[in-house]
Amino acid sequence: MKHRFRDDIYFRSIIDTVPDAMIVIDETGHILAFSHAAEKMFGYDSDELIGENVNTLMPSPDRERHDGYLERYRETGEARIIGKGRVTSARRRDGVTFPIDLSIGEAEVEGARVFTGFIRDLTERAETTKRLHVLQAELAHVARISQMGTLATSIAHELNQPLAAITNYVDAASSLLAQRGDSEASNVRQALALCADEVIRAGDIIRHLREFIRHGETERVHARIGHVIEEAIALALADGAGTGVALSVRFDEAAEDVLADRVQIQQVLVNLLRNATEAMADTRSKTIEIMTRATDDQMTEVVVADSGPGLEPRIARRLFQPFETTKPSGMGLGLSICHTIVDAHGGRIWAEPSPIGGTAFHFTLPRFETQEGS
Repeated sequence: MKHRFRDDIYFRSIIDTVPDAMIVIDETGHILAFSHAAEKMFGYDSDELIGENVNTLMPSPDRERHDGYLERYRETGEARIIGKGRVTSARRRDGVTFPIDLSIGEAEVEGARVFTGFIRDLTERAETTKRLHVLQAELAHVARISQMGTLATSIAHELNQPLAAITNYVDAASSLLAQRGDSEASNVRQALALCADEVIRAGDIIRHLREFIRHGETERVHARIGHVIEEAIALALADGAGTGVALSVRFDEAAEDVLADRVQIQQVLVNLLRNATEAMADTRSKTIEIMTRATDDQMTEVVVADSGPGLEPRIARRLFQPFETTKPSGMGLGLSICHTIVDAHGGRIWAEPSPIGGTAFHFTLPRFETQEGS
């Protein structure tokens, strides 16, 4: 079959006119056809890849797991990707990982099963990024709401202190004036009393605002953390932020099913990934490792580690507090928002030195089966 796909001029003329990158593989994952658009996208000539495993074009963990996907499909007939579009990542010849929109179809040719993948590069073709834009719009909306909530909560906390001080000063001034009995002092005491009333009213407004924000709820549903991470990687790399970064991902199957608000957890991951790439801006060797694992307390732990310079001790002590930042133009709300989101999910977030030299951020989420059994 390999020779037929390669030598059939009619077939070749068709796939080379398809605007999207098109790759045909057999049921064992070996490449039968590689279109001209795919050559331009991945940086390989078709002659180099015909007969090779398609996982050559995948980053971890898909590269290591793809053969298992095909084997499970042959045995069970359960299609997780085939016939569906999805946002994921691919790997060029130079090792750069980039976000793609992947659609896979299945057919039978001369009694053998083949799979055809249509791939769109979401970093270069603006007209094909609608799905990514939808994800980004959802993420931006949640980010704005979260930032407003965190900002309002922080302002409310900070304002309560000067308001309390004003109340104390008003009380002290009233006490001093009470020692005088003239009519002028009486007028001043009346003005101070009105001032105290307004301070109390301002405090009530702030308390109501904090209660309103505090009782915001997340829409948590069953989600597969691997898919959430893959989409977050695509979002974080959409603007080329991952150029020159070696990305490694390892998923624990036992930790896959979580109870989470998909968009909010994507926001956490995108924030951590962008922080990691920015931290490594002046680092020669740029590596990000992402992993998941099941914990003994029925939680899923997600780790995002980088090879950057690590955290300054001053920053590490106040890492998740609002307005704490090392960025010249940053507001210092990103990690505070991450903390708020993870806490609302019933998990926790923390940072440790990374085994690859920089910082490793850890956060936990409840596993779905725990909630199902409760």
